[in-house]
Amino acid sequence: MTRDELFENIKRKKSFLCVGLDTDVRKIPQFLLEEDDPIFAFNKRIIDATAHLCVAYKPNLAFYESMGSFGLQAFEKTVEYIQTNYPDQFIIADAKRGDIGNTSDMYARSFFEHLKVDALTVAPYMGSDSVLPFLKYPGRWVILLALTSNEGASDFQLSQVDGEEALFERVLRKSKDWGSSDQLMYVVGATKADMLERVRAIVPDAFLLVPGVGSQNGSLEDVARFGLNSQCGLLVNASRSIIYADSTEAFANAAGAEAEKLRRQMADILIKNKLVEA
Repeated sequence: MTRDELFENIKRKKSFLCVGLDTDVRKIPQFLLEEDDPIFAFNKRIIDATAHLCVAYKPNLAFYESMGSFGLQAFEKTVEYIQTNYPDQFIIADAKRGDIGNTSDMYARSFFEHLKVDALTVAPYMGSDSVLPFLKYPGRWVILLALTSNEGASDFQLSQVDGEEALFERVLRKSKDWGSSDQLMYVVGATKADMLERVRAIVPDAFLLVPGVGSQNGSLEDVARFGLNSQCGLLVNASRSIIYADSTEAFANAAGAEAEKLRRQMADILIKNKLVEA
């Protein structure tokens, strides 16, 4: 999917919502445990209830890998279901890969040739040869970890480099040598919204994947104020606040209702900033 196609979806749906499919079998409604594949059964209903409200899905690999081969099969079925039934959705594999060149090449083949997801989260801290193999695939995206929303982000990401800039800024600046804003997105946590001005000073045109709105109490308004660009430039992810909004048989309807709340806020933001018509 190109950035223009992604922006067209954002305008058409008046939404820049990404739904995180962080599916924990211990948290899904109990009645689904009677299904042959409870994880996929849960995901399928969440997707059907929210696909008209969002432009992207982000399954987090850890939640599927924790179940071994059974969980990985559920992950693959989830990706295939989205691709078959909702082909306009931007699919992000949240796997945070990144290793020496030949290993990254194998990861890239797995996600971009076999699974054919649109994007993959990648850790940049082993440098260019750990990232470049992922950038060999036209139409696929690398989403680099830049400034994350967890408390430990300050341990390294905010450290000063040569007394001039923070490490996350050095990552952003250096990554521009590796690929363009048509290939690279960046993870910037919503709980660091006040830092978005510094991010935008370096990568004004790039799309940002912004977790932390919802359960982590990040402010959507602040994210938009500091992070919007002329093509929206934001994919705001919400996971637990949507998918675990209810634990009864009405869980999918509740997920849809929570997604709609965010979509309405996003529509207001897009209209206010004249990116879509009212």
